[in-house]
Amino acid sequence: MEHYSYKTIKSRSQGLFRDRGSKFLAFAFHVTTEVQIKEILDDLRSEYHDARHHCYAWIIGTDKDRFRANDDGEPSGTAGRPVLGQIQKHDLTNILIVVIRYFGGTLLGTGGLINAYRSAAADALAQSEIITRTIEELIEVTFPYAAMNDVMKVLKEEQAEQVVQDFDMDCSIKVSIPLERSEMLARRLKGIGKVSVNKLSLNY
Repeated sequence: MEHYSYKTIKSRSQGLFRDRGSKFLAFAFHVTTEVQIKEILDDLRSEYHDARHHCYAWIIGTDKDRFRANDDGEPSGTAGRPVLGQIQKHDLTNILIVVIRYFGGTLLGTGGLINAYRSAAADALAQSEIITRTIEELIEVTFPYAAMNDVMKVLKEEQAEQVVQDFDMDCSIKVSIPLERSEMLARRLKGIGKVSVNKLSLNY
């Protein structure tokens, strides 16, 4: 199934939940790669090195099929999965939520832990700005100078945003257009004749 837009958070946010002396600090981040996620986790573990647990969950990709939940030593299913549940509840992707626990000396039990991690993650999301992003496709259009007017007319009508242009013997333009409209643009350009259309990448 083709996805043309998705919901994520605009920028980093922070939440907090307390229960019987234990403090749960929650941090939400906009992320697009597992490398980013690892760097953020390493930074938080360094900054909050005296905390007992650094539990987290993330989802990346518009299909939402790449995800992970980690309990970091808490009883299985009591930390990472409740955090993941909050991400899924809000239908978000390209997001990482980390909940850092400072133990307060009193055991919370399975139900207490699930509630604490869920509540901390929910507070971080409540403090964030949820936005809808359109997936854009970068397309390179190559054409002879004689086709310039026809090509530019189509680009304007399809509201394609010019990113880079190079007018020499042959002309080359890179444009960005919402993925939803990229096939129509490609068809119209190819219909001009002697026009080459090369799809380069998607921008999330």
